[in-house]
Amino acid sequence: MIETFQANCLATLIGSLPLSDHGKASDLIMEYTPEIPFWALLPVHKKEGMMVQFTPGLPGFYSDDGDGFVNTDSDSYHHELLEFFEDYMAVIEGNIELDTSRFALKEDDARGFFMFWNRLQTLATPPIAVKGQLTGPFTFGTGIVDQNKRPIFYDPQLRDTEVKLLAMKARWQAHRLSRLKRPVLIFFDEPALAGVGSSEFTSISNKDIRQCFEEVCEAVHLEGGLAGVHICANTDWSLVLESSVDIVSFDAYAYFDRFILYPAQIKKFLESGKILAWGIVPTLKVQQLEKETVSSLLSLWDQQVNQLESLGIDVQQLTAQSLITPSCGTGSLSIDLAKKVLKLTRDISQEIRERHIMGGIEHGA
Repeated sequence: MIETFQANCLATLIGSLPLSDHGKASDLIMEYTPEIPFWALLPVHKKEGMMVQFTPGLPGFYSDDGDGFVNTDSDSYHHELLEFFEDYMAVIEGNIELDTSRFALKEDDARGFFMFWNRLQTLATPPIAVKGQLTGPFTFGTGIVDQNKRPIFYDPQLRDTEVKLLAMKARWQAHRLSRLKRPVLIFFDEPALAGVGSSEFTSISNKDIRQCFEEVCEAVHLEGGLAGVHICANTDWSLVLESSVDIVSFDAYAYFDRFILYPAQIKKFLESGKILAWGIVPTLKVQQLEKETVSSLLSLWDQQVNQLESLGIDVQQLTAQSLITPSCGTGSLSIDLAKKVLKLTRDISQEIRERHIMGGIEHGA
């Protein structure tokens, strides 16, 4: 039985790292965020692009070392689609093991996961929780196109297919990581949600997006995990705050003023026991990162907490139900700046925990 997870302003990381060696990436993660380590994408490798890494198993997908596309005009497409849904039902009905299905991550496509998994087996002290990740269904569905350059999210059948693919890949991660008998967090990266409501996505309804979230979250919940959504920009925050997502990860550094425009939803989200992951360390603009310190970012966080407190949200509840993270991944930064992000994240978490988590909390408690 996986124990209940207590966030308590622990630190974890988001997305990518600017390295080429998965072993070194795991070392860095364990050094700075040993309480909630994760497996990182290393985008220097073509197979670890945000979209392409999770395309294996998608019917009709073709790639010639570029971004690839789904070819619904191919002679084999309908056969591939039928096989996909047969495999899906076989797993759902228990006739095929998830580990041996098309939905399991493979070492060729996700070396970071398997390096991370092997490293976890060697730890003398287990982490408090472990974190997996993948591209979210909206970003994936609007980023992958068909042979006519049309995002597959606009085709109901293709949308259903990609959502089921991601749901099962998330479920596989939660299933594998749960063997450690520690709480499992699975984050869906959803940068494209910044475009919700824009002219680019006017024909996509909030209902369609919410249904996608419900399906992928349910898959994680079936394996006892917690489902998170990471958005590194502004969006219609009611979409995620009112969904079955357990953790909302947001860019608190740049977009807190937009986020707090949803006070009723934030309050209800926290009252239901869910978690906010504060992306308080900037990663998207080098000049911002270069000027910030632990002290300056703690001051910013204090200001933001005070604003939530003024809405009637209890500070102790808030800190108990918060994580501290960077605003996004560090894959586009230099290694020195990436290390600064990791160090700031760790040190801010430690300072907040010393200040707010009464009496201190022993590792694993």
